[in-house]
Amino acid sequence: MTQRLLGTAMIATAVVALSLSGLAQAGRPFTTAFPKEEFAGRRLKVADAIGSEAVALVQAAATVHSSAMFRQSNEFFYLTGVGVPQAMLLIDGATKKSTLYLPKQEASRAAVEGALLSADDPASVVVITGIDEVKPTEALQADLAARNKDGRADLFVPFQPAEGSAESRDGATRRNNDAAADPWDGRISREAQLRMLLTMRAGNYVTRNLSPILDEMRTTKSPVEIAVIDRATRIGGEAIMEAMRSTAPGVAEQELDALARFVFVRHGAQGEAYRAIVASGGNAWFAHHRASDKVMADGELVLMDYCPDLHYYRCDVTRQWPVNGTFSPVQRELYTFYLGVYEAILYSIKPHATAQAILQEAVRKMDVMMATMTFSKPLYESAAKQFVDGYRRRAQDTTGRGANLGHAVGMSTHDMGGGSGVMRPGLVFTIEPQFRIPEERIFLRLEDMIVITETEARIISDFVPRSIAGVEKLIEEEGLLQKYGKIR
Repeated sequence: MTQRLLGTAMIATAVVALSLSGLAQAGRPFTTAFPKEEFAGRRLKVADAIGSEAVALVQAAATVHSSAMFRQSNEFFYLTGVGVPQAMLLIDGATKKSTLYLPKQEASRAAVEGALLSADDPASVVVITGIDEVKPTEALQADLAARNKDGRADLFVPFQPAEGSAESRDGATRRNNDAAADPWDGRISREAQLRMLLTMRAGNYVTRNLSPILDEMRTTKSPVEIAVIDRATRIGGEAIMEAMRSTAPGVAEQELDALARFVFVRHGAQGEAYRAIVASGGNAWFAHHRASDKVMADGELVLMDYCPDLHYYRCDVTRQWPVNGTFSPVQRELYTFYLGVYEAILYSIKPHATAQAILQEAVRKMDVMMATMTFSKPLYESAAKQFVDGYRRRAQDTTGRGANLGHAVGMSTHDMGGGSGVMRPGLVFTIEPQFRIPEERIFLRLEDMIVITETEARIISDFVPRSIAGVEKLIEEEGLLQKYGKIR
């Protein structure tokens, strides 16, 4: 009996798959990384949060030009797992049901790009996505009117900018602000445009901000989310390690960038979490220097900060190492100090502790280390003391506002929550202390990914070497760039 039922289920699944046989060509219109129940649970949380008198509306990303790969916005993907442009999601707080509004299939486009989920086959879309109902986009306006005949309901929409490819909210906000301030542009944001259209077409609603609700939900990662972040971190760490192996005088920054992207794609990433920071020598002084055609020189350090975008989740890992494979005496001295401060913080992080308590413990470790340190220049000693004292002031801040360890990572590189307050299970964040000596334009920085569980602070990027011995040993290995060579 069990085998017969299993066989029936497999046949039903195959029928659905065959009815949408062109979907893989379009780049995963529904994710394979998460079960549809994950998204259903998130939509239910939104319905509970907005209340029984309200509805929530979320807009998918806009379509892209014919030679570009479409990537859904983080916000729409978070609630649906659907990778289709120009879709809309309506969540009803009263019924707890969700409706997905999809464009109809364009036959000419499907013929060359492959089929997408569309309103033409709603039954199949319901089975695949777990959504309650599927309708054509044109039905949305009438449905909004039917749900609010007395004109008192709240309509929740995101006010914050949607995050796209290689983009976090801070970057999206800057993009929108730059466009609005440009006297030869002046565009309003897509979110503001949607609110304006809703006022014209559904003006009997009171528009509310959905962003705080989604932000709070995104602060705590589920086990499935953490598993994807784990995988993204493994890929990102392996890319940086391969860059270490391939580093040598005469190699350009952009070659390490290209090498890392190869590792990303080789392991299934859909893109990059952010443009690669590969900064050698004096370029490291600029915190967000992007990989350029600069050729790395003997005696320099190179900093690499780069991670993939995997199933809409990201990581953020940084390492810094000598171009020639061996730390010079001064590099060794300053890196040893910095690493001591860095690991004092990293290994003080514990679940259920506050960020301030963690910094207080870390500063005690720093003081012990400083008692044994000697510096070759008074300048270096002064900079080191100032660096530690900065953490001391933050640890002693009675308001707790200065006790921020780093930034959260998740669907965006600068994600929601994490790095401050109480270290709750499900938080994912990085630390990245920045040590500067302005007089000699010296800049040192590392960064690691931390996942808080009930029992530990798990450093999921710990496998990427950061000790002097570990870094120098890895650089001794032959790299892919040396095996491939250059076209002459």
